[in-house]
Amino acid sequence: MTAKLRAPGWYRAALWTVLGLAFSWLLVGIGRTAMHYPNAWSDGEAITTVALIAVPLSFLIGLGCFDYWFYYASGRPTRAEDHSAHGARRWQDYFRVNTDHKVIGIQYIVTSFFFLFLGGLIAMLMRAELAQPGMQFVDAQGFNGLFSVHAALLIFLFVIPVFAGIANYVLPLMIGAPDMAFPRLNALSFWLLPISGVLLLASFLAPGGAFATGWTAYAPLSTEMPLGQAFFTIGVQFAGAASIATALNFLVTIITMRAPGMSFFRMPLLVWANFATSLLVVIATPFIAASQFFILLDRALGFNFFDAFVGAGKDGSILMYQHVFWFYSHPAVYIMMLPGFGIVSEVISVKARKPVFGYRMMAFSLLAIVVLGFLVWAHHMFVSGMQAWIRVPMMITTAIIAVPTGIKIFSWLATLWRGVLHLDTPMLFALGFLTTFTMGGISGVMLSMIPFDIHVSDTYFIVAHIHYVLFGGSLLTIFAGIYYWFPKMTGRMYDEHLGKVHFWTTFLFFNLTFAPMHLLGIDGMPRRVADYAEQFSALNLFVTIASFGLGLSTLVFLYNMVVSWRGGPRAAANPWRALTLEWQVSSPPPVFNFDAVPTVVGGPYEYGVPGAVHGIFQSPAEAKPTPAGSVATSPTRE
Repeated sequence: MTAKLRAPGWYRAALWTVLGLAFSWLLVGIGRTAMHYPNAWSDGEAITTVALIAVPLSFLIGLGCFDYWFYYASGRPTRAEDHSAHGARRWQDYFRVNTDHKVIGIQYIVTSFFFLFLGGLIAMLMRAELAQPGMQFVDAQGFNGLFSVHAALLIFLFVIPVFAGIANYVLPLMIGAPDMAFPRLNALSFWLLPISGVLLLASFLAPGGAFATGWTAYAPLSTEMPLGQAFFTIGVQFAGAASIATALNFLVTIITMRAPGMSFFRMPLLVWANFATSLLVVIATPFIAASQFFILLDRALGFNFFDAFVGAGKDGSILMYQHVFWFYSHPAVYIMMLPGFGIVSEVISVKARKPVFGYRMMAFSLLAIVVLGFLVWAHHMFVSGMQAWIRVPMMITTAIIAVPTGIKIFSWLATLWRGVLHLDTPMLFALGFLTTFTMGGISGVMLSMIPFDIHVSDTYFIVAHIHYVLFGGSLLTIFAGIYYWFPKMTGRMYDEHLGKVHFWTTFLFFNLTFAPMHLLGIDGMPRRVADYAEQFSALNLFVTIASFGLGLSTLVFLYNMVVSWRGGPRAAANPWRALTLEWQVSSPPPVFNFDAVPTVVGGPYEYGVPGAVHGIFQSPAEAKPTPAGSVATSPTRE
C-alpha cells in the first residue's frame, strides 16, 4: 500500500485530496485567527472557497500531472524516458495521465459526451417543467439553477472541449507529426476538464443550491448569490486554463511540427480552423478568467470591482463586467464554430469527391473571423444601459462578420455542385449543418439590427438563435466528425443504418423543438423563467414533446457508438478513400503515428485529379514537390 501511495495514480490522488482539504482548513483557520475574525476555524463558506482551489490542485498532484516538472525543478539528474505513460495498451490506460495525443483525444471526447448527456437530462427536466404553466417539479430558484448548469456544462464542458478532443486525435496525424509539441501539458489540460465539470455539478449540493445566474454570471447578482456561485466562478477557471493550454499546444504544434513539404497552404482546412480557433482562445480566454477572478475577489475578500452601489468608497462598475465578459464570450461563439467549419470542409470534399472550392479564401475567411470576432462584443449589450453611440458601430461590425461566414457557405455549396455525392452519415450531418447554421446565421443578422434586437432581447427568440448556432451548427458538425473519424479512432465501422436514423431523428426533432421558439420570442415570452402566461401554453407543450424526441435520438447515437466500438466490422485503413495523411496509416494508428516521416507533395483535396497525391512516405530528398492541383506520380502513391 505504501508503494501505491507513493506512485502517481488514483491511490495517491485520494491521499492528496484529503491533504488538500486539510490544508484549506488550516489556511483559513490560521489566516482568520491572525486577522481576529470570528468563527476562525468553522467558517464553512471560507473553507469551501479555498478548498475549491486547493483540493483540485492537490488531486492533480497526486494523480501525477506535475511529477515530471517537479522532478525537473528539483535539479535531480535527468531520467531516461521509457514512454511507459504513452499510448493505450489496455482500457485502464484511459484512466491515468497519458501523453499520447490519441489517448488524450479519446479522453476528451468521451468525457465531453458524458457532460453532454448530463446537460441533456437537465434540459429534459427544464422542458418537463415548461410543458404547461404553473410550477410542476421545481421552484423558481431551482429552475434558475437548472438552466445555469445546463448552459455552463454544454458550453464549457462539451462544445469547446469536444472540438479540442477531435483535433487532439486528428491534427498531429494530419500534419505528419508524431505527437503534440507538449505532451505532458496536453495530458494536464485534459485532467483540468473533469475537475471543472465536477465543480459545476457539485454546486447543486451547496447551501442555497446551484449557481443560478446563467452561464453569463452577471454582476452584481453573481457577487451576492449563495455559495453555489463560487463553484461556477472557480470551475470556469479550470476549464479556461485547459482551453488556453490546449490552444498554445495546437499553435506550437502547427507552426513547428508540420511534415516536410507541408506549407501553410497545403494544410487541411481542419488544421487552419484549429489554428484560427487557438488564436481566439489564447487572446480571448484571459478576459473571462479576469472577470471571474474579479467576481471571486468581490465575493471572498470584499473587493468592489462590480459593486452596484457607487459611492461610499465602493465605486464599482457593473457595466464593466459585461464589457469584459462579452469581449471573451462573443469570440467564444467562434471558438465553438470554427473547428466545426474545418470538419465540414473535410467531410464535404471527401464525400463529394471534389477539391474544396476557394481553398485559400476559406483559409483567409477563418482569419478574418478571428479579427472581426473582437469587434462585435457590445451587440449583446444593446439594452444594458451602455453609451448609446456605440450601438451603431457594433451593429455594422456584427453585420459585416456575416461576410466571411457567407464565403464559407458559398464555397461549400460550390464544392457540392456537380460532385459525386456519397450521402452517408457524416455527409448527412454536414448537409444538415449547412441548413440549420444558415438559419441561425440569418437570425443572427436580424439580431444585429438595433430595433429588432431591443424588441426580442431576453426572449425565447434568443434561445432559438443560440441553439440554431450551437446545436444546429456546432453539434451537427461534431456528429459529422465523430462518424467520419470513428473508423480511424476505433478500428471499427459503425452501423450506417443506425447512423442515418440518428441523423433524421435529430434533424427533425431539433427543428420541431427550436423553430417554434422564434415565434414565442417575437410574441414576447421571456427566457429564463419557470412560469409563463397562458397564451404561450400550446406552443410550449409542442416544444416539450419535440424536445423529448430530440433527447431520445441521442440514445440511438450512444447505442451505435458503444456496440460498434465493441464489435463493429473491422475498418480498413482508408475506408473513405481520402487523401489527407491520417488516412494513410492503419486504423487505429501506430503509437507514434508513422513508421516513416511523410513528405507532403501536393494539396489535401485533389479529388478528381488523376494521379494526385497529398503525401508520400519517402525522404524529402527523394520526393519531388508537386504544386497543388497538378499531378504527382510515385511508387508509394497514397
